[in-house]
Amino acid sequence: MVQESAYERALSWRATELAQLCDLVQPWEYGTIWRASRYPKYWACNVVRVERAPAMSAGELVELADEALAGLEHRRIDFDPEPGAVRGELEALGWRSWRLVLMRHEHDPALTASHHVEEVSYDATRELRIAWHAEEYPGHQLGDHLNEAAEVARLRQTRAFAVLEEGKPVGYSTLERIGNQAEVAAAYVRSDRRGNGIGTALTLAAIVAGRDYDDLFISADDEDRPKRLYERLGFRRAWTMTEFFRLPG
Repeated sequence: MVQESAYERALSWRATELAQLCDLVQPWEYGTIWRASRYPKYWACNVVRVERAPAMSAGELVELADEALAGLEHRRIDFDPEPGAVRGELEALGWRSWRLVLMRHEHDPALTASHHVEEVSYDATRELRIAWHAEEYPGHQLGDHLNEAAEVARLRQTRAFAVLEEGKPVGYSTLERIGNQAEVAAAYVRSDRRGNGIGTALTLAAIVAGRDYDDLFISADDEDRPKRLYERLGFRRAWTMTEFFRLPG
C-alpha cells in the first residue's frame, strides 16, 4: 500500500471539512464550488475553490463568485495554485487575501508550557471569540456567524482549552475533529496578555489532546511569524493556499 504524502493528507482533510457541511457541490472548469445551505454565514464552507490555474482575469473570477455564491453576504475564493498577478488585482477591487499554510504535526514539540491550561466548555470562550473577530475584521458585525460557528463546533466535537486569570479566560485554543483527523482550529490570546508564553501553552494543550489521531493539522499565515512557533511545536508544512475574501457589506 502506497503511503499518502502530507500534502495528500492535507487535501483530504480540507475535502472532509467541506463535505461534512456542504450540501451543494458543483464542479466548474478550474475547480469546485461548495455551499452549505444550513450555514450561509459560515464563510469557510461557502467558497469557490480554484484547483487548477485558471485562464481568467480577476474581474471574471469576481463575476463567477458573484454568481456561484449568489444570495450570500460574503464572497470567498480559495486558490490552490499560485494566483500570480490576480492577487494584486483582487486586492485592488477590495478583496482581502491571506497566503495560508496548513501544517501537519510530525514530531514532539521542542517547547514546554509555562502556564497552567484547563479544558473548558466551548461557550466559555465566547467573549474571546468575539474579540478575535473584532481584531481580524474591524467594524464587521458578527450576526449569526457566531451561532453557526458554535453549531459547527458541536458537530465536530470541539474541545476548548483556556488559561484562566481570576476565573476568566485570557486566551484559548480549540481542537476540532472529524473521524480520526483533527485540527488545532484556533489559538488566541487577549491583546494585553501576549508575549509571555500563553499562546504556546494553549497550542501545546491542543496538541496533547490531538496527538493520537492519524493526522493533526494547524493553519498559519505563511507571511507572518506564528508558523515558526508551530514548527518548534512539531508541525511541518503540508499544503499552501491563498484565500481571497470579500466581507459582507
